[in-house]
Amino acid sequence: MKKTLIVLIIIACSDLLSTSVHAQKKFASIEKNVNNSANNLFHDLNKTKDTLILRGDKNIRYVYSINKSYKREINQLINASSAKVPLTHLTKGKHVFVVEQMPLKIVFVIKVFGDKKTELDTSTEIVKITASSHN
Repeated sequence: MKKTLIVLIIIACSDLLSTSVHAQKKFASIEKNVNNSANNLFHDLNKTKDTLILRGDKNIRYVYSINKSYKREINQLINASSAKVPLTHLTKGKHVFVVEQMPLKIVFVIKVFGDKKTELDTSTEIVKITASSHN
């Protein structure tokens, strides 16, 4: 009876530890805009959850984010139909993203759980947004 109880306790503890380890690996999460007018813009995170992928039928003109201190951490002119926006330089917390596809402004939220990179690493990454046109 004691052996069975000890085995159950070990299994329960290992299950709790593995759940917390998986939760820590998640860098960010996205709360998508579910409005019908936002259907033309694909906005999601990549598999590692550290890059925002944007793709649309219309040109994406502009992307910016506002953090919980009301400061813009991303402020980029795109002028392409798709873009990849790295999130690794963002501070922890809630970020409201605005993507401008004329005449619409599509708003959604990304919550960052991971630590941002050091200032040495982010100096070039803040302005680096890879965009490509599909004509």
